[in-house]
Amino acid sequence: MQSPTEHDLVTGADIHDLVVAFYREIMLDELLEPIFGDIAEVDWVEHIPRLIDYWRWILLGTPGYSGTVTKTHRHLHGLHALEGEHCDRWFALWVLCVDQRWAGRNAERAKHHAEMVMTGLARRVFGFAWAPPSSPPLPQLDATTRDAPLR
Repeated sequence: MQSPTEHDLVTGADIHDLVVAFYREIMLDELLEPIFGDIAEVDWVEHIPRLIDYWRWILLGTPGYSGTVTKTHRHLHGLHALEGEHCDRWFALWVLCVDQRWAGRNAERAKHHAEMVMTGLARRVFGFAWAPPSSPPLPQLDATTRDAPLR
């Protein structure tokens, strides 16, 4: 059941807030941040808007995304082999960020699509079978460092 503070991912602003919250967690994560920061040297100013466009396209059907998910991750995997623990953490953080603020059809679609993307990347790009753990170990988010406005 949806709580009064939760609503579904139905606007571009919702997608923006989800993507920003998720990548804030990535930037603070001791396992994933070195992959994104040190190895991939992600330019967040460029990357975040592209990911917002991607998720708006997936969940809302909004045109505007043009990218190659597989090619980007193949390049990253060539720089540093990604393993099951990376997939597990990425997925757990995504689910946690969705579940903290959203509930409904699109929130469920966001989690399902993320699972499908990670499953496909693991198999076709990273070279192993991956499925989300039945009970993913969800990290605890520290509200004192993560309460900053999303915009």
